[in-house]
Amino acid sequence: MKPSFVNIQRPLLTVMVNQTTLQADKAIIARALQGGAEAFCIQVEHLRPEDRTLEKLKELFAECRNRPIYITAYREGLDDEGCVELMLRALDAGATLIDVMGDLYHPEPTQMTFDEEAVAKQKALIDLIHARGGEVLMSAHFRDYIDTETVMKFALAQKERGVDIVKMVSFAHNEEQMMANINLAQRMKHELDCPYLFLNSGACGRLLRQLGPAFGVCMYLCLENYTESSLQPLLRTARDIRDAMGL
Repeated sequence: MKPSFVNIQRPLLTVMVNQTTLQADKAIIARALQGGAEAFCIQVEHLRPEDRTLEKLKELFAECRNRPIYITAYREGLDDEGCVELMLRALDAGATLIDVMGDLYHPEPTQMTFDEEAVAKQKALIDLIHARGGEVLMSAHFRDYIDTETVMKFALAQKERGVDIVKMVSFAHNEEQMMANINLAQRMKHELDCPYLFLNSGACGRLLRQLGPAFGVCMYLCLENYTESSLQPLLRTARDIRDAMGL
């Protein structure tokens, strides 16, 4: 049985892996394992096409040493059917958690669609992933701050579609928006009744990424190495924060 992302005892230290070659991804995974990584988010859409075969993905995923694997297959030169094909190939290669975009089959600026035909196709895909032994996260990455009632509406819609984990990425340009989103993270804990990943971008986006699990967020998305432009915490920083909070 594949290692799971749900019903876990503490927020997983999940390291992002998003290079263009198999060897570069393997190097990140090896260093992250030495640093205590507990799971991996591998963004397979960034890989060169020749490194996205079933055999190459199996080879890459084997490097994770039985840690749970969460994959994205976003629109990086792929149409939506190509994204789905890559998702299912990664599932067959050993991934556990498959990221289904909230606007799959009907692209929207908010990355959440309510088009009835698209939603029906999303639900069918979610059922298929579950039938093939996978777990599903649905994601929506906003282009700007969105008010809390709208975000909550989107989160509940994702849950209704049958996913295992809800994911929203909003913005916090100032302290007022930051505090509104922290309060929203706590609200999700009480009203969603399912695991969720709620993150912020923007000038004041770092705090929720570092302290989100204290408010109910189900995992850390962190980096193995420092990147100046990223708001995601380093693996060792996330580990220290989690330990300091006793999570």
